[in-house]
Amino acid sequence: MDKKKFSIEHELRCKSVKIIWPLLSTPAGLAKWLADEVTLEDGQLTFTWGNVWSHHEVRSAGIIEKKDFEFIRYRWCDEVNENAYWELKVEKGDITNDFILIITDFASASEKDTLEDIWSGNLERLHRSTGL
Repeated sequence: MDKKKFSIEHELRCKSVKIIWPLLSTPAGLAKWLADEVTLEDGQLTFTWGNVWSHHEVRSAGIIEKKDFEFIRYRWCDEVNENAYWELKVEKGDITNDFILIITDFASASEKDTLEDIWSGNLERLHRSTGL
């Protein structure tokens, strides 16, 4: 299935990348907003949504590229499209000097709206759990 790249920008109410970066690059930070549980083993992150004893989903991703305090690029281990990844990038906004989170992901035309809704929910969870 042909996947196309798309991006979502979200202004964070924060002027310190040192506060933001751990939320994007560590298992504990990602677990605050992206999944219910995130673990790291042998360089591979495992994301769990839901409770293990009931309905849940588990996916693993590896870090394929990273520049500390700028961006981190992940690829799902079960991704068949070798060009597809998801990336979390921070840039400083020109007007407010707050940081902007830029999420880049890939989706087929039929999945794009659903994936954008999932990211929107994740960003809401980020705001609720951290105030950003």
